[in-house]
Amino acid sequence: MEKASNLLLKLSRRLFNNLDEQEIFVETLIHPKPFHPCILWCKEKPKDSPFSVETPTVWQPQFIDRLSLGEKPGQHPLHEQGYFYCLDFSSVFAASTLLTIPSPVKLVFDMCAAPGGKSIFAWKCLQPELLISNEVIGKRLGMLISNLKRCQINSSVVVSKDSTLFAERISLSSHLVIVDAPCTGQSLLAKGGKAPGCFHPTAINKSANRQKRIIANSAQVVAPQGYLSYMTCTYSPEENEEVCEWFLERFPQFKAVEISHLQSYQSHLTSVPCYRMFPQDRLGAGAFTVLFKNTDEGEKNKVDMEALSAVWMNIAITSPTSQ
Repeated sequence: MEKASNLLLKLSRRLFNNLDEQEIFVETLIHPKPFHPCILWCKEKPKDSPFSVETPTVWQPQFIDRLSLGEKPGQHPLHEQGYFYCLDFSSVFAASTLLTIPSPVKLVFDMCAAPGGKSIFAWKCLQPELLISNEVIGKRLGMLISNLKRCQINSSVVVSKDSTLFAERISLSSHLVIVDAPCTGQSLLAKGGKAPGCFHPTAINKSANRQKRIIANSAQVVAPQGYLSYMTCTYSPEENEEVCEWFLERFPQFKAVEISHLQSYQSHLTSVPCYRMFPQDRLGAGAFTVLFKNTDEGEKNKVDMEALSAVWMNIAITSPTSQ
C-alpha cells in the first residue's frame, strides 16, 4: 500500500485521539517493516540455542523465543523434526491470557484452529487431557493436521464442522474454548501482506456478525467455571470491543477476566478488561484478546468421542475414547 485510503484514515481517527499516534499507526501499515521472527518450543529447548534470541518481555512464557531479525527458523532442521512452531509474536500476546488459567485442564476446544498455533500454545501451557481442534474450512485442514502431527501434539483430535453442531452436541463440556475468530485481517498489511477491502464497512460488519454467531455457539460449549478465549488479528472496534460488549449483554453468566500481565495494553475503547497490541509497538503485527469465565456452577458434561465419530468427520491424531 503506497497511500493511505480514506477508510484507513477514518479508522485511525477512531482508534486514536492523538494526531501523532494516528500518523504512526497509518505509517506502519502503508510502509511495513519486518518484525522479529518468533518460535514456540514444543520440545525441550536445546542447551545452546541454534538462534540469536532477543531479550524476552516480562510476560513472555518460557517456551517462547523472539529471534533476531534475519533468523529463518522455518528452514532449520529442528523445525521439520517438530521441535518448534513458527508464529507471529502477536499470537503469543493474544494467547498469553491462557497462562492465567489454573490447572488441571481436562478438555480444550479450539473452534477456529487452522493453522494450529493457538492449539499448540494451549497444549504446551495447559497440558490438557484432550485437545479438540476444529476447522470448518476444508482447504485449511491439511495445514492444521500437518502442524499437529509434526509437533507431536498428543491426545488431540481434529474435527471439521460448524460451531452450531458443537453447541448442540457437546454443550457445557470444555474447560477452555478458544475462538481465534475469522476477521478482516487488517494486521496482514503490517506484515506486508494484502487484505483487499479489509477497511470497508460492509466487510467489517459481515465479519462482526459472523464472529458474534461463532462466539455465541462457543459459549454454549464452555463448562461451568470454564473459560472462553476470544481473539482477533484485526483493528476494527466492531470486530473486537463491540463483539465483547454484545457478548456480555447476551451471556451475563460470563465475566471478562482481568489479566495482570497485560494491564499496560488495556483497550482505551471500552471498560471491559480486554487488550490490544498495535503494530507500532514493534513486537508484532497487532492483536486483540480477552478471556471470559463462565461463572455458573454445576457439573460439566462428558464428551464421548466414539459416539461422535459416527456423526462428524473426526481425524484422530491420538484420541481417547471419552472425556
